[in-house]
Amino acid sequence: MPKLLRYLGHRLYTTWATFWFVSYFFVTYPLMLVLVRRPAWQRYLHGLNRNWAKFSFILWGVSLEIIRENTQPIPQPCIYVANHGSYIDIMVLFHTVPGFLNMMGKESLAKFPLWGPLFGKTYIPVNRRSVVSRGRAIALARQGLKEGRPLAMFPEGTIGPKPGEELLPFQDGAFQLAISLGVPVVPVSMPLNHRFMPSVAGLRVRHAKLRVVFHEAIETKGLTEADVPALKAQVMAQIADDFVPEGRGIPEPSTWR
Repeated sequence: MPKLLRYLGHRLYTTWATFWFVSYFFVTYPLMLVLVRRPAWQRYLHGLNRNWAKFSFILWGVSLEIIRENTQPIPQPCIYVANHGSYIDIMVLFHTVPGFLNMMGKESLAKFPLWGPLFGKTYIPVNRRSVVSRGRAIALARQGLKEGRPLAMFPEGTIGPKPGEELLPFQDGAFQLAISLGVPVVPVSMPLNHRFMPSVAGLRVRHAKLRVVFHEAIETKGLTEADVPALKAQVMAQIADDFVPEGRGIPEPSTWR
């Protein structure tokens, strides 16, 4: 009986979360179609996406702890380098990163019905197996950074088998880009997102507390290509330090939002 009740509870909560997530999108979709048409209007489309994320977390009843270790304002533009553990990672970043954030994500995101074309025009889809696609994505990211638009990247490239516990090897692209432009790197840890949505297979959602940690920005001015391995290792270590192994309790937060 407890297992049955737990199963029914999960299904009801998944239905509730999905309903509100989809409802906001359909209500705002006509306006999104208008805003995506001109590059100058796309920052307002991103604003809708930020509100979408905020709206969803409120209706889901999710507690999100936001830790900002930066004692000074983060220099802009910068590259936010985050671990990838769940399909809600993008929403967490939309909600917690201020300004007109640029996002590099899988090419498959641009193929989602309805929302995909909006993502493809407002952000940067990339097929990591294609040299041409990677080159185009880096060129767009470089252009955005030069225009002052911060960028978020997931250097793991995909969700690993043990999200929130072990990182997949980081790819070099984010660090090479940061060094070439002399912009700071901000490590971002999202150690609990996978507990809310482990995967989209079967569309299973579980109510869970979430946490995002923005570490101190790391300056890259004066660094060269030879410094990429050390920079990458430093960022990986900072992100992994916030992980909570499965089965262990979650430390009491200072502030839940």
